[in-house]
Amino acid sequence: MTETADDLSAPLGQDKPRRKRRLRLPFTAMQALAVLLGLFLLTFAGFAIFNKDPLGGEPMSRIAIRENGASKATDEKPSAGHGQAGKQESKHDSQEAPKQAAPGEQKTVTMIDGSTGARHDVVIGAGEDGGDKAGTASAPPPVMAGINPKLLEKSRYGMIPMVADGLKPFNVYAADADRAKAAKMPVVAIVIGGLGVGAAKTADAIMKLPAAVTLAFTPYGTDPGKLAERARAQRHEIFLQIPMEPYDFPDNDPGPQTLLTSLSTDQNMDRLYWHFSRMQGYAGITNFMGARFIATEAAMQPIIREAAKRGLGFFDDGSSPRSIAGPAAASAAMPFGRGDIAIDVVPTPTEIDRALNKLESAARERGAAVGTASALPVSIERIGAWTKALGDRGILLVPLTTAMLKSKSS
Repeated sequence: MTETADDLSAPLGQDKPRRKRRLRLPFTAMQALAVLLGLFLLTFAGFAIFNKDPLGGEPMSRIAIRENGASKATDEKPSAGHGQAGKQESKHDSQEAPKQAAPGEQKTVTMIDGSTGARHDVVIGAGEDGGDKAGTASAPPPVMAGINPKLLEKSRYGMIPMVADGLKPFNVYAADADRAKAAKMPVVAIVIGGLGVGAAKTADAIMKLPAAVTLAFTPYGTDPGKLAERARAQRHEIFLQIPMEPYDFPDNDPGPQTLLTSLSTDQNMDRLYWHFSRMQGYAGITNFMGARFIATEAAMQPIIREAAKRGLGFFDDGSSPRSIAGPAAASAAMPFGRGDIAIDVVPTPTEIDRALNKLESAARERGAAVGTASALPVSIERIGAWTKALGDRGILLVPLTTAMLKSKSS
C-alpha cells in the first residue's frame, strides 16, 4: 500500500490539516444595491398613494384665529368641527359673504357644502389691526347711480330689489321703446349674456351694440355693478343672470353660490339674495346654465315666487326643453319671456347670419321673437351689422321687456 507524501510527512497520531473555505454570499453587491433601491421606491410610492394630505406637499401656513380682545392665556384651540369643515370643502363648495358686523365685532362666515347643503358657521374675530381692512373687503356693493332708493331693501349682503308705492323694478328699469309701434309690427329682441366678468368684452357689447339690445350680467367679476351702471348710462336694459345647477354639476360648475336642487329652499333663497345684491337697476332675472334646476319644480317655484314678489320679470334662455319656468311665472302673474334661437352656437359669420335670418322669420310668423348670444367679437360684429337694416325689412328691434309684454298680450 502506497501513501502520499502528505501522509508520510504528517506526525503520527495527528490528522492532516483541513483547508479553510471562503464564505460566499448568495448575491452580489450590485444585486443588494438594486434590492435596497427597489425597497426605497416602493416605500415612496406607498406614501404618495395612501397619504391623506390633500395639499400634496404644497407649502402652507397656519393662522390662529382668536376672539377679539382675548389674551394669550385664554386662547382656545380651534374646534374639531371647524377643522373638518375646512378640510372637507371641495372646489365646488361655496363660501357665503361674511355677515355684516361693526368694526371690532365678530363676523361669521357660513360654509355651505354644495353637494349636501351642510352648513358650518366659522366665527372670525376682527382684530384691532385688521378690523378696518376686513370690513372694507366684505362691504356690500355700492348703490348704483340712477337707482330709485324706494325700490331697494337692505339684506345682510347689501341692497336688493323690492316693490314700493306700486312701482316695480320691471317697469321702472325697462328701457324706453315705442310700444305703440311695436304692437303693430313684428319685433325682435336680442339678449347678450355672460357679461360682467371680462371688462373688455363687456365694454364692446355696451358701446358697439344698439341701445335696444338687452344685456345680461353674471354676478361675478371684480365689480359687475360698475359695468352694469355703464350699460344703463348707454340706455341698455339689463337683466341679472342667476347661476343654476346643470345636469352635469359639479363637472360643469356655473360658479360660487349656484342654486342647487340638493339645497333647502332657505339655503337657495340665501344664495339668491347674494346674487340680487351684486348690482341694481335690472328689470328681471334669467337663468345662467341651470338645465336641472329650472326643470325641478320644487326648487324652481320658490325662486319664481320670490322674484315676482320683488317686482322682477323672468327670462328663460330656452336652453332647457323641460323648463317649468313658464307655467310657474304664469301662476305668479309675473312677466315672462323665453329665448327662441341661440344665435352663436356655431360662432362663425356664416352660421351667425343664418341664425339671425331664422330669428327674423320667427318674428314674422309669431309677431315677436327673442335671440340669445354671447359677447364674442364675431357675434357683436354680425349682430351690429344685421340690426342696421332691420327696420328697412319691416321688423323693429326692441328691448327684451317690450317683447315680453307683447308676447303676453298676444
